[in-house]
Amino acid sequence: MANYKEIVTKAVIAKGKKSFTTKASVNVSNNPSTILGCWVINHNFSGEKVGKQIVVNGSYDVNIWYSYDNDTKTEVVKETNHYSEVINMRSRDEESSTEEIIVRSLKQPNCLKVDINGNSIEYVVEKELGIELVDDVKVKVEASGDEDPWDEIIEEEKVEETEKKIEEEVKENFIDEAI
Repeated sequence: MANYKEIVTKAVIAKGKKSFTTKASVNVSNNPSTILGCWVINHNFSGEKVGKQIVVNGSYDVNIWYSYDNDTKTEVVKETNHYSEVINMRSRDEESSTEEIIVRSLKQPNCLKVDINGNSIEYVVEKELGIELVDDVKVKVEASGDEDPWDEIIEEEKVEETEKKIEEEVKENFIDEAI
């Protein structure tokens, strides 16, 4: 008859990823001539479970460098964007109150496109988030009753006897004797 043991451990019970694209615009005081650069920094986020959905709240800063006055002057406009993304998760097990939510940024927010529209600059930001739900699970394993064989421990006296026997039997002139 098999002997079974239960092991309680943490395991990923649901996992998924999702890409998001956000369009936004910022008004500037100068009439832009050319967009010189756009970068996204300071991405912060956290997730919480609401029912069967994961809500990820976060923010990032968008910096847009542009020229104005017929490309003779430049300026950087900074805007902080806040977001709340809702993700439906399919849990493989029953719901539990001890679930932990791990949210990772698989692809940092990146500016895909920037356009000038009068005194407004319109931009598109893309990001990808990965979510894991971790919870306690029980794993049932078969426990074997067989034990590994024991190594024999040689006493110190026997080791000394063996070394002495090797010294007596080894012939140092074995090459000369063979000739």
